[in-house]
Amino acid sequence: MSMKDKMHTGELYLPNDPEILDEQLKRLDRLYDFNATRPAQMARRNELLKEMFADIGEGCYIEPPLYTNFGGGHVHFGNNIYANFHLTLVDDTHIYVGDHTMFGPNVTVATAGHPILPRLRRQGYQYNAPVRIGENCWIGAGALILPGVTIGDNVVVGAGSVVTRDLPSNVVAVGAPCRVLREINEHDEQFYFKDRKIGGTLTGQ
Repeated sequence: MSMKDKMHTGELYLPNDPEILDEQLKRLDRLYDFNATRPAQMARRNELLKEMFADIGEGCYIEPPLYTNFGGGHVHFGNNIYANFHLTLVDDTHIYVGDHTMFGPNVTVATAGHPILPRLRRQGYQYNAPVRIGENCWIGAGALILPGVTIGDNVVVGAGSVVTRDLPSNVVAVGAPCRVLREINEHDEQFYFKDRKIGGTLTGQ
């Protein structure tokens, strides 16, 4: 099995393998082009994202600058996903994100890890574990999602949280390490922020 194949098996591999580096540099060149676009060049941005990402649905908007290890080559986005400034996708293996999910600024989603054993790190070894984020999630500003984590649907991850374990659907989760604070409930049907009520004239009401 090649080093490139091991990127997606969870096995230890050497990321400086020439075959891996050659592909990575080509993808990072395309990422550079995306980040160099002007705000009015929306069509060009969308064109580049379709070339860069493994999958990207309709209605997605990513605010540059975007940072990724493989230029989005292992990223699978559904439809209508929004990402604010400085989204970092450490996509050494696959990242899956469901429809209508939103990322606040400075969010990091990491799939790559390094061995605890010092001599293995000295040799440059790495391993990867995929990340899965469900539909209609809101990942707050500065959140960090670690390798191998699965997040369910309709989850709110609080700003600055460090997500080290899986999160079930329909919860608000916060903290470092991130833990479930509560389930989404009837109160949320009436109030959108503190004591501010949801108006009945909103779209979809």
